[in-house]
Amino acid sequence: MLTFELDALSTLALALLLLGLGAQLKKRSYWLRQLCVPAPVIGGFGFALVIWLLRDQQLLNLTLDTSLQTPLMVAFFTTVGLGGSLGLLRKGGKLLFIYLGACWGLALVQNVVGVSVAKLLGIDPLLGIMAGAVSLEGGFGAAAAFGPIAENLGAVGATTAALAAATFGMVAGGLLGSPLARWLIERNKLTVKAEAVGNLKAFEEVVHTPPAALDAATLLRLLTCIVVIMVLGFWLGGSLQQHLGIVLPSYVGAMFVAIILRNLNDRTQAVEMPDHAVSTIGDVCLGMFLTMAMMSLKFWELEKLGLPLLVILVVQVVIMILLCVFVLFRLFGRNYDAAVLCAGFMGHGLGATPNAVANMGAICDHYKVFSYKAFIIVPLCGAVLIDIVAIPMITWFINAFS
Repeated sequence: MLTFELDALSTLALALLLLGLGAQLKKRSYWLRQLCVPAPVIGGFGFALVIWLLRDQQLLNLTLDTSLQTPLMVAFFTTVGLGGSLGLLRKGGKLLFIYLGACWGLALVQNVVGVSVAKLLGIDPLLGIMAGAVSLEGGFGAAAAFGPIAENLGAVGATTAALAAATFGMVAGGLLGSPLARWLIERNKLTVKAEAVGNLKAFEEVVHTPPAALDAATLLRLLTCIVVIMVLGFWLGGSLQQHLGIVLPSYVGAMFVAIILRNLNDRTQAVEMPDHAVSTIGDVCLGMFLTMAMMSLKFWELEKLGLPLLVILVVQVVIMILLCVFVLFRLFGRNYDAAVLCAGFMGHGLGATPNAVANMGAICDHYKVFSYKAFIIVPLCGAVLIDIVAIPMITWFINAFS
């Protein structure tokens, strides 16, 4: 078998090429546009599928260095934080708590479904938990953390099952989120209008920032702010872990620091931060990160799932779709913002918060109306607030069924 290893720079170059290819395919394909599939998913998913087929035929084994994924992800969430004025957070109010309650409820539902279906199929309930909130709402990080714990309690292959389930969830969440939201909008004939400060014009009125061209000086100023905030965020996360034992996802610290500095800057006007320029940088970082994540998917790990775990995951996906269509869409307000939130919920409920953001971005790009309410609520809830309940709940389930 031919073997290649790409270094970090070569992997980044490949990701950029695949991102551009995905954008062109989406531009030329009527069905891809109608389904609102994000360009990074198109390019990255297709590449990962080809690599899987070549590997299966013993023709090629490709190793990617994805070490740049984390800084690109943190940079993107830093730009999200720079868009989070307190005015917008306050106006998220009731809806934010409804969405957060839905996230907590989903963690419970996924664990109950995983355990129940595992028992019906005659496999270890711990493997059902691995195919529940651990790998789906928890993502790769939780899968890697809780898998060894389950193995120590006697669940053979729990780590492999959890990581494979997380891969399945990321693929399903990335492919289904945007089409579901599009279907909700078209079926319910919704007015494509974001409420309150949900569109860019209203957002600019809140922060009183005049439009500015993305010239070299503006780009340098914003890149400096973003990188400094990233460093402060990593420092904050490390300090919390060292002194208080609080472990946060790598991007949460940077996002919180960005929100604080953004609101201080709103009062002092010390640094000019055009929102459209910040958004542009964020879109580029998200595109590169998500393409890397998708192109490095190891589909051959899904072969190790076995039929029982595959059945559990299919049931989980079906329940997610039913929850979004019949329950959450109504709870979120049955409007355009609600549909965008459902796209995000599918993304991080099955995969990861970047999936959620990409799903929402695809919908907003398709309809040319940006829901800042959704872009603040989903990362905040999906990234950190959900862990307040989800992690203790997962721990309880593992101990209860070990």
